[in-house]
Amino acid sequence: MRLDPLSLPLSFHAQDARADGGTRQVELHREHVVLRRAVRGMRMAVNVRVSDFLGVAVRGIDDAQMLVLVHRDPALSIPLGASSDADEINSAWQMWSDIFRLPQLTEPPPRMPSPRRRRRNAIRARRP
Repeated sequence: MRLDPLSLPLSFHAQDARADGGTRQVELHREHVVLRRAVRGMRMAVNVRVSDFLGVAVRGIDDAQMLVLVHRDPALSIPLGASSDADEINSAWQMWSDIFRLPQLTEPPPRMPSPRRRRRNAIRARRP
């Protein structure tokens, strides 16, 4: 899947695990995004300003990479394209970021858990 950022507005279907039928309709405009889906027969449309998104991120999936318009609520994040060609993804990443005027986000590496802190008993230390 690859969407052309120069041909906005765009309308397409994307996967949505919670929606009826497993898909939702997405309308991308320069200033806002409309998400339409039905959940248990109740149809809804969610309008989100582009400025409410955090940025455009590249996520690795197997041997390919996927561009995602990232929102604080992961259910509102939108896939913009997927490809195994790194040059194509990087140029599309730059174009989407410029058109929406959002930062390019990188996925942080997985963090290792910090070592356990040594506990000190405050009561034992202050009493004889």
